[in-house]
Amino acid sequence: MGEEFYCSLKLVSGEEVFSLVCIDENDGDPIVVLQNPVVMKIQQSMSGMIIKIKPWMEIPDDDFYFIKLDKIITMTEISDKMTIGFYKKYLSDEPIESIGDNGEVKLTNKMGYVSSVDDARKKLEKIFNDLKES
Repeated sequence: MGEEFYCSLKLVSGEEVFSLVCIDENDGDPIVVLQNPVVMKIQQSMSGMIIKIKPWMEIPDDDFYFIKLDKIITMTEISDKMTIGFYKKYLSDEPIESIGDNGEVKLTNKMGYVSSVDDARKKLEKIFNDLKES
């Protein structure tokens, strides 16, 4: 196995994949090993740049994928710390833990849940009444 590096690959299918990569020489028939490959979309918005990241393969639970060189058009090593940082941050989040046994999404502190509906209604009514009085 060769040295690991962050890489963007353009596949013959047209997909562009970002991954931690190493190349296995495999007796003269090299295979590219992708670890946690993702698809990144960069979009401009009024508030700035948005990067959307999703898994390359959404259904399998595998972390490693093997691709022969004839399925790759080009590949380039990525050393941009911001791109690698987004990738690492994406991998560090554990969204599966927020899904219950019955498929319901469990609320977490990261989802912005700050009060009950009744508490929020009371606060909004107070703000409305204070504005109406002034």
